Amino acid sequence: MSRRPLIAGNWKMNGLKADGIALADGVAAKRRAEPDLACDVLVCPPFLLVSDVARAVAGSGLAVGGQDCHAKTSGAHTGDTSPVMLKDAGCSHVILGHSERRTDHGETDAEVKAKAAAAHAAGLVAIVCIGETLAQRDGGETLEVNRRQLKGSLPEGANADNTVIAYEPVWAIGTGRVASPEQAQEVHAAIRAELVKLVGETEAGKMRILYGGSMKPENAAQLIALPDVDGGLIGGASLKVEDFWAIARNCG
Repeated sequence: MSRRPLIAGNWKMNGLKADGIALADGVAAKRRAEPDLACDVLVCPPFLLVSDVARAVAGSGLAVGGQDCHAKTSGAHTGDTSPVMLKDAGCSHVILGHSERRTDHGETDAEVKAKAAAAHAAGLVAIVCIGETLAQRDGGETLEVNRRQLKGSLPEGANADNTVIAYEPVWAIGTGRVASPEQAQEVHAAIRAELVKLVGETEAGKMRILYGGSMKPENAAQLIALPDVDGGLIGGASLKVEDFWAIARNCG
């Protein structure tokens, strides 16, 4: 089944206003110059830059996403951002359950699931992240961990239109290490097999599964060409226009 790749840039906690607008302008210019690009492209800036970036890329064909959201629409949740606020600011997507959120903030599968459900209700596409640590990989737990996180993090009603899965081996994020093509395909295939049980064969066949773990221009083509890899969730390389665009152009 043909799935249109998605290249998503996670800017993490990087960029002041001028930096963010300049980066957004640069990526938007690349996108406008290649209207027939064979993938969807998404940028996910820090919360404070979302509105500025959304204005900068308007009409370019780029999508904008948040890096997290709360499970509630509003209320006494100091410092949090609701999915409807992201939608109102110009977002179409939101990253949820990133390993840095799971580690730094102790987020559980249940919390990710609740956030994803709230994102769906607000009309956002949830990018649900899962992945094993180095200790878990070395312990032979890779497939078990990813199946468990997927099952625990995916809300009822998830489908190929409102959900993207991102496999991010924690040991490969920001380390320069990257899963081999064989390792990546093995896990992506296992995730898709588990999706069949959770959302049915048709939706599982259409749902995009991104690879997120030190994807760069030099390894992107090999990873994206794998049967069950449908694009990438890009960290560091998304902060450089030329590098980010070089990855996007590897989609064919």
